[in-house]
Amino acid sequence: MIRRYFDHNATTPLGDAARARVSELLGVADEAFGNPSSLHQRGRAARQLVETARVEVAGLVGATAESVVFASSGSEAVALGVLGLARRRRATEPTRDRVLVGAAEHPSVLGAATALSSLGYSVVTLPVGAGGEIDLEAAGALLDTRAALVCVQRANHETGVLQPIEALAAAAAAVGAWVFCDAVQAAGKVPLALAGLGVSALALSSHKLYGLKGAGALVLAPGIDLDPIVPGGHQERGRRAGTEAVLPLAAFGAAAREAAQRLQGEATRQAALRDRLEHGLSALGAHIFAKQLARVPNTTLCAWEGVPGQLAMIALDLAGFEVSTGAACSSGSVRPSAVLLAAGHPEGLAAGALRISLGRATGEDDIDALVQALPPIVTRIRAASR
Repeated sequence: MIRRYFDHNATTPLGDAARARVSELLGVADEAFGNPSSLHQRGRAARQLVETARVEVAGLVGATAESVVFASSGSEAVALGVLGLARRRRATEPTRDRVLVGAAEHPSVLGAATALSSLGYSVVTLPVGAGGEIDLEAAGALLDTRAALVCVQRANHETGVLQPIEALAAAAAAVGAWVFCDAVQAAGKVPLALAGLGVSALALSSHKLYGLKGAGALVLAPGIDLDPIVPGGHQERGRRAGTEAVLPLAAFGAAAREAAQRLQGEATRQAALRDRLEHGLSALGAHIFAKQLARVPNTTLCAWEGVPGQLAMIALDLAGFEVSTGAACSSGSVRPSAVLLAAGHPEGLAAGALRISLGRATGEDDIDALVQALPPIVTRIRAASR
């Protein structure tokens, strides 16, 4: 059986550049196993690998190397950004105790916001429209001088919708609030420029852009700093303690560099494939969420009335097609999509959501095979559910 992978928003395979760097370093282990904080030769060699990666990751978002804080994952980078920035604001301006969070954010952001709530912050939810897009008018009404931080993702992890982050950042700046942006699902899919977005910090993840798991980054705008949430050593300019993971970070850097080089070509190619997919899905009667909104080029969220997404996903897996029902962080749950519920969709439709996310290896034959496999699966599940 040919297996076809349509879950690139959950994780990506190791890309060519990252694979080459890992292979090179495994072949010369003396350069990779040193502690980057050690001052001897092997420590300095490891430090050079980390700093090269820092430059490469910074280049993906138009930032300086000094602004990149490495972490162990995208989720840790998110926690560092949300908690670290909010705590720094309240420490310097005690009246800023309010944090605004988009209703359709990734579970890592919502979890960090919950942690802030337990620390005495007032956490306010920003409402979203039917496609999961932030309601700018409502957000503007909620912004005031108590706001310490606004947390809004660049691209939604389920629908792929691109949030109006520039407009939101401008509104936040008018009342002196900082903006944290979860850019994990946008990196390598759409251009990301830290200054152009107007945000105070953004989070990235290595394994979402063809690097190794075990590496993430928080990138800070000029003049922005944070309180560390992992105390201890002096690593990462005192912002995040713990010995840097040299090999995953080196691969992260290579993946970021390759992502920047391939971005335009892959965005155009994958957008055409997504349109081909959605044309086929529409012909099969699927509801496609946020179809008319600006989205990343690789993501489709769809559903059929009367077809539970979990059952469709299992049936597709048995047929050789790997899709998901939403965020990998919550796909072990049988609950309806939290993003679609936040957007006001009925529970039955939200429970049927299937996320199909394309990647570099996806071709027209994969799209056509998936579309051809779906009709009997949809028919069978509907018949069994009556």
